[in-house]
Amino acid sequence: MAWLTMFDADANAARSLRERICATIRAAIRSGALRNGERLPATRTLAADLEVSRITAEAAYRQLESEGYVRRRVGDGTFVEIDVKATISGTPTRKAPADWSRRGEQILPGVHVDPSTALAFSAGFPDLAAFPIDTWKRLTARRIRRDGASILGYGDPAGEPALRAAIARYLGQSRGVRCDADQVIVLTSSQLALHLVATMLTDPGDVVWMEEPGYRGARAALSALGVQLRPTRVDRDGLVAPSGAPRLIYTTPSHQYPTGVTLSLPRRLALVDAARRSGAYIIEDDYDSEFQYDARPVPAMQGLDEASRVLYVGTFSKVLFPALRLAYLVVPQPLVRGFIAARTTHDGHPARLSQLVTADFIEEGHFAAHLRRMRRLYHHRRDLLLAELARQVPWCRPLGTAAGLQLTVTLPRGREASLTRAAARAGVVTQRLADLCVSRPRADGWLLGFAALSDEAIVDGVRRLASLSERPRRHAGPRAKRAM
Repeated sequence: MAWLTMFDADANAARSLRERICATIRAAIRSGALRNGERLPATRTLAADLEVSRITAEAAYRQLESEGYVRRRVGDGTFVEIDVKATISGTPTRKAPADWSRRGEQILPGVHVDPSTALAFSAGFPDLAAFPIDTWKRLTARRIRRDGASILGYGDPAGEPALRAAIARYLGQSRGVRCDADQVIVLTSSQLALHLVATMLTDPGDVVWMEEPGYRGARAALSALGVQLRPTRVDRDGLVAPSGAPRLIYTTPSHQYPTGVTLSLPRRLALVDAARRSGAYIIEDDYDSEFQYDARPVPAMQGLDEASRVLYVGTFSKVLFPALRLAYLVVPQPLVRGFIAARTTHDGHPARLSQLVTADFIEEGHFAAHLRRMRRLYHHRRDLLLAELARQVPWCRPLGTAAGLQLTVTLPRGREASLTRAAARAGVVTQRLADLCVSRPRADGWLLGFAALSDEAIVDGVRRLASLSERPRRHAGPRAKRAM
């Protein structure tokens, strides 16, 4: 029993062995190591484990029974009788404040934990039920049979060569990314990629341009390292570059998060040129470019870079499944060795088996087939959501709907907070645009996910929005004017 390690034969030597056994078991019950109804060792076993006489163990159990901590049943054993934690849970306790570092204090406001299940309209979820799990199981079993114990050891910190090569080929063919396999670094998440870039390329106080509204995870990763974030406006052509010379620029050019607009080609070229002239680097976060519905995807900005200033981030969490924990970072050739060295200080390398299975999944054509199926499915669900919103909730005005697993809707000005509370009461998840802004948002709105929802769930979710108890007022009234 693990709790027996709490017993120290040399501690409190002035107390008898019986008293020390009683104190150890009481402490184990109070700490939760022993729970209500849990069976304790027999006195013979306890005595042998603690190297005391059985008489002493018996006396300790009798004492605990008289105090109400345990219950003894003849022929059955000794059981914990009380849940101490439950009996004191209603008593408020004062906790000492955590002694966080300045960096720790910067991290905490950005903490965000993704929910484990998709609800209407939680954003960012792929449809896991549509994933070809039987194919994945077959490839996994084959890899284990083929490679056996050889894949159980430590792996390449940059990632398995087979997966890096597969990623480089895929990005070159589908996204216009220009890279060799050795420029691809396989990571466990795009969040780690952002953290590595900020760690290696910025110092505290450096200026970083960040799209406004923008991805909260990027904001957290960057601000945690003490950089100076400069919110940068987004319009119908994407990021509007301000004046000045930043050290780093974060952008989602193919499908801006969350507005959905695409960074125009003139602005892409101007941004790459500005980075070259100022010595800045650009993080191109291409988080869901695989799912374009109304037009061919725009090639990645990295393909326009002739000066090695763009770092390209991608992930398999949205196109395959989140639990895979695989993402990738494409870095300019001069930065490769430094980034691999930095990568080893975090988690060494990703799981080798999942990397090799993913490489097989790509190379054998399953990845491309899966993307085609998902693109058709998500396209249908996007269309259904748009039709239902237009029919039932005309005050939700969609924008940037051409791609992705979610879309953004604008709301009557000044009503975002109240409508969000009403939606929560109706059982609907609505991500507020205000949460994705550092400065005061210029438009109230929601981010509505649809990819993982059945047709019935989409229709029901929109019906719930249409029946909100707190309906938006007309814009023209005096109260609406005050809200502006």
